[in-house]
Amino acid sequence: MVKEMLINSVAGAECRIAIVQDGKLEELYTERTSSASKVSNIYKGRVTNVEPSIQAAFVDFGQNRNGFLHISDIHPQYFPEGLKIAPEQVGRKRPHSQRPPIQDCIRRGQEVVVQMTKESIGTKGSTLTTYLSIPGRLLVLMPNMLRLGVSRKVEDAQIRDKARKILSELKLPSDMGVILRTAGFGRSKRDLQRDLNYLTRLWSSVKQRINESKVPAEIYQESDLVTRTIRDVYNTDIKRIICDDQNVAKKVKEFLQVATPRTKHGVEFYKGKEGLFQDYGLEQEIEKIYGRRVALQSGGSLAIDQTEALVAIDVNSGKFREHNDAETTALKINQEAAGEIARQLRLRDLGGVIIIDFIDMRDAKHRRDVEKTLKEAMKIDRAKTKVLRISTLGIVEMTRQRIRPSLKDSIYRRCGYCNGMGLLKSEESQSLLVMRSLQRATSNNAVAKIEVSATPSVAHYLANYHRTQISELERRTGKTVIIHSNSDLPGDELNIRCLNERGREVAWEGGDLGEKAQQVIETVNLDEIEDKQAIPGEAPGENQAGPKKTEEQEAASPNEKKPRRRGRRGGRKHKKHITTTTETAETPSETKPLPEAKSESKEPPAEQATEPAPDAPTDKKAKKTHRGRRKKSAQEAEKKQTPQGHEPA
Repeated sequence: MVKEMLINSVAGAECRIAIVQDGKLEELYTERTSSASKVSNIYKGRVTNVEPSIQAAFVDFGQNRNGFLHISDIHPQYFPEGLKIAPEQVGRKRPHSQRPPIQDCIRRGQEVVVQMTKESIGTKGSTLTTYLSIPGRLLVLMPNMLRLGVSRKVEDAQIRDKARKILSELKLPSDMGVILRTAGFGRSKRDLQRDLNYLTRLWSSVKQRINESKVPAEIYQESDLVTRTIRDVYNTDIKRIICDDQNVAKKVKEFLQVATPRTKHGVEFYKGKEGLFQDYGLEQEIEKIYGRRVALQSGGSLAIDQTEALVAIDVNSGKFREHNDAETTALKINQEAAGEIARQLRLRDLGGVIIIDFIDMRDAKHRRDVEKTLKEAMKIDRAKTKVLRISTLGIVEMTRQRIRPSLKDSIYRRCGYCNGMGLLKSEESQSLLVMRSLQRATSNNAVAKIEVSATPSVAHYLANYHRTQISELERRTGKTVIIHSNSDLPGDELNIRCLNERGREVAWEGGDLGEKAQQVIETVNLDEIEDKQAIPGEAPGENQAGPKKTEEQEAASPNEKKPRRRGRRGGRKHKKHITTTTETAETPSETKPLPEAKSESKEPPAEQATEPAPDAPTDKKAKKTHRGRRKKSAQEAEKKQTPQGHEPA
């Protein structure tokens, strides 16, 4: 098993470090000068706001966005006087429930010394802590923390006990704690003491800068990518280091000469012309990292979808058909996928909540085997991970420490056409949006002309499929609509300008549309709609409403019983009301006289027969048929129309 470290750098622009094992890319670290990592940098900042509702504070530490400081990252030295802990009891972080409220620990405008633990990702600011730590080659120095710790990656209890015994023999300052890193296991006491002395001198200079600097200020800056990677990743398994830049190779030799003198001859210089990564075949591998699908050697595949806080991974069997048993097929695919998933998480630097959908397996033993394979593959990951047990549906929930944006977010920017969605509105959808906007714009009296700018495909759709509607809108409103084709517009973007008669732009999207809509909606009687829709000149029939009474007539006969109008099944139902935007037409005040009432007199026509006579009975208990009431009303009307001294023919 040959393991190599390849360092490809472009002076002043980018540095890439790849860990290759047997010709296969296992780890990739990328950093650009324009977006250099600020994780582990120490700052002196000022508290700008304290939020008791989330038990957190926001700190101005000299960056574009304020940092986030949670109560769990507040050192006990900031606690109130009655709750402060003695230095010998400060060994580790206290649980959240045992801490005082953050409003009792720090206040607005207070100066604090913080260290960045996570870079800003998306809309979230950087995560800060007041627990400071300075990493070295073999040890990690923790000021104001009396603790002797050992790296969690070493699980052997005997080795851990031996390491703690060596740490207890070191000459530690009175207010310092240390953690033994993985590279420090098996090293002599002399090497550990030398690394501790270096870190102690470095902390002394940091304390001096804290006292002299003004808020906000950067107190301590972490090393560059090359130094950090060799310090944290390099071990005896790596046989050689190959660099394609002489200055970088010189820097690596100097660092190894101080840290590990015996391995200083493992640095080599690349003299090729095509490129270090190109000759090793890594450029093609790196391009595959950015893809959504990852092919497996057996014929299966992985589908990786990333969101802001969650990563979903789906395992597909693809063309794998070596076994007749479906359970065995699912087991082989899942085991291969588990190892590849761990590799992809390291290469892509994915973090947060991760959901893995394996192929369903009925046997519980097979599920345990896949779970074990995944955990073993995740052990070599430097980021903190937590893997839960696989469910009966083949779902695995896990978390991975997210320190910086993923590799994909660092390389790519959000698409200006689809805004990162990967989808665009169709021409039909955009044209309908334009038509709705035109209807709303033409309702403004101040608007005389409307100019619409759209992409060529949308402009073509409007000019051919909505030509009639636009012409009708112009004729009805008297406004002018102009459609422009603009190939410079990205994606489904539209630009609509409204101009008045003088050619000045008018704002047309303001106002509360809800209140405006209520002003044009009225409640109209259903019977009045029926009268409006009746044939002009036709007398009201049996199923039609007669002329509407005036207010004087209603007041003159309050006790009159209104005649019941028969519907299809005899009785007239209650009047219904509907909501419409159409205004009610006025009911005509005069109607044609009844056909039976013929007379040579020039007196004005009598009232409708449907109106009861003044001497009509008011007894509610008297029930008459509809035919009798109509006959009586017709006779009374005929008498009124006949002049005195004449008898009806």
